[in-house]
Amino acid sequence: MTPSDRDATGLLTRPDPFVQLITPAGDRVRDAVYDPWVADVDLEVLGRLYRDMVVVRRIDTEATALQRQGELGLWPPLAGQEAAQIGSAHALRDDDFVFSSYREHALAWHRKVAPAELLSVWRGTAASGWNPYEHNMAVPQIIIGAQALHATGYAMGLRWEGSDAAAIAYFGDGATSEGDVNEALVFASSFDAPVVFFCQNNQWAISEPVGLQSKQAIARRADGFGMPGLRVDGNDVLAVLAATRFALDRARRGEGPSFIEAVTYRMGPHTTADDPKRYRGDAELAEWRERDPISRVLAYLDGSGVDVAGLEREATAEADRVAAELRAAITTLADPEPLSVFDHVYAEPNSHVERQRTNYARYLALFDEPEERGGAAAAAGPEASGRTEGGAR
Repeated sequence: MTPSDRDATGLLTRPDPFVQLITPAGDRVRDAVYDPWVADVDLEVLGRLYRDMVVVRRIDTEATALQRQGELGLWPPLAGQEAAQIGSAHALRDDDFVFSSYREHALAWHRKVAPAELLSVWRGTAASGWNPYEHNMAVPQIIIGAQALHATGYAMGLRWEGSDAAAIAYFGDGATSEGDVNEALVFASSFDAPVVFFCQNNQWAISEPVGLQSKQAIARRADGFGMPGLRVDGNDVLAVLAATRFALDRARRGEGPSFIEAVTYRMGPHTTADDPKRYRGDAELAEWRERDPISRVLAYLDGSGVDVAGLEREATAEADRVAAELRAAITTLADPEPLSVFDHVYAEPNSHVERQRTNYARYLALFDEPEERGGAAAAAGPEASGRTEGGAR
């Protein structure tokens, strides 16, 4: 990247290039603007970033296997996006709040979400995974792009309270076409909300390529909302760390929101219910394998004289331990009582929900043994047994 690609603040002035500090071959690229943001990242810290990426890739592999073995109903893989998630995660403070989509398992792991909490929603044993206020991370948002609005509202509250914490919203390239994301960008810009919009452009919105919905770099969309757009190599963990620190610093100093486009690639399916071979070829996949986020850091460390064989052993051992914890967590997830699906739908009693609960209890009673049916229907109330106060149907 040349100096002419940026303005005086370091923001990109052309849509094509992106911030890159470590090349796919493992070479260090010097950058006068972004190097200062990672001046504290020595070889030891890079080793930790490498180990974290190895661990979350193993989490992803293990969870995918659990789904294939019938232990999970669904799993959205993150393989290929480890640098985008781990790099940005390390830029956050504990009091920053994360609003994610359904693919940010690395963020959840980094914020110390327990394995059982990570898996419960995908096994169907809980409506959500964890207490958001214990980890300063909202539970995964399934509705595409809705988390951008949540992050903006939270950030506006932070500003009104005088806090220097920030919010960050993660979403994919497909979500940028959603109204929720664009509305969030309008509000965030209008009120100078301390929020970072982090788009992981993994090239595919399920089965549609990013070029179908965006004729230029997604980061350029920020221009129309009056906020800076940063385009970063999403497979370069060091560049992602630098760019996210840059954006968070703007937010903390009251300069408003920023938009980051992390250019990466989804190596696996959209979810385990998807078959990516139906819409993309092997050549494309092979090209992106050459840009693998984990191997490039290892190559850089190797060229810097680090004992990479020892580092790989440490990382593998840690990944094995976490994978074992993940698999063991499955045995701790008890199936909930069927009628509990109606709990906590509303804060106050609601007649419509109670009617649905009664009807469902009546349906479940059909599967009981004859002598048990009376008890199940009675427990659900008089409507379930077909009785009213007057004794008539």
